[in-house]
Amino acid sequence: MAHLLNINALLAFATVAREGSVSRAAEILNLTQPAVSHQLKRLAQETGTTFFRRTSNGLELTDDGTALVAKADQVLEAMADFRRSARRRSGRIAGTLRIGTIVDPDFIRLGPLLKRLRSEFPDITTELGHAVSGDILNRLTRGQIDAGFFLCAPDATLPQQGDEPLHRIELAEFSYRVIAPPGWQSRVEHADWAALAALPWIGTPPTSAHHGLLAAISDKYHTRQNVVALVDQEASMLEMVRAGVGLSLCRESIALHERQTSGLAVAEAVSVPASLNFLTMERHLERPTVQALISALTRTWNP
Repeated sequence: MAHLLNINALLAFATVAREGSVSRAAEILNLTQPAVSHQLKRLAQETGTTFFRRTSNGLELTDDGTALVAKADQVLEAMADFRRSARRRSGRIAGTLRIGTIVDPDFIRLGPLLKRLRSEFPDITTELGHAVSGDILNRLTRGQIDAGFFLCAPDATLPQQGDEPLHRIELAEFSYRVIAPPGWQSRVEHADWAALAALPWIGTPPTSAHHGLLAAISDKYHTRQNVVALVDQEASMLEMVRAGVGLSLCRESIALHERQTSGLAVAEAVSVPASLNFLTMERHLERPTVQALISALTRTWNP
């Protein structure tokens, strides 16, 4: 019987080809860079083929590599399909789901979702990774997670990389309010977006939902927020508002609670509509584990 190629070597080849970098591939595959390099070397030796050449910008596929990467993807998909078919025939759904989470667990109903998933599909294990919305989207399109939560405007068109279509499930619509430090009520209560923009703001990274929502406001009203600090965690943002640093967006339920408990000021003349969504790649919809996750998600949000 002919010697079969190592599936991990094919996976390393396909991932490096997609990312153009051993370091990024190692991050996605949860391996060390030497381990990925070893797999590439092993594959090259077993096939007698040079798959990559080094350039000033990183690794670049050779003509042979370009011709064979699609074949590698086909083999990997065939292996995944074999595993899915075997699990279906055995009458159970098993595997690992990598889920990207955002904001606080209560808001996205993470606890009830995982409890339901565990109860109904005990052979599925979950790995959670927390990030801001834009990073969740990047991880999803790069294959680092299988699905994740995402915040955006209700009518937003999701950015897309390459030809991979996304599957989007809208879970809820809600509003953001502008909050300000205690004692600032007279400055913000009746202020419009132009007046609010002139006050000091606590900014967020470009990949965050807050940044995208405020950028759309800036474009619409031809304003620019006076950003004096930058944070990437909602808890830190709230603490900075309480400390008197500046303004920020905040989910309406939290904003009203903070007004009662911490005396934060809330702008009354403006609000920002937003949407909580759940994303996966359309090609993942055939996976039994993803089907199980969507089933549990739907019943968690629509009991």
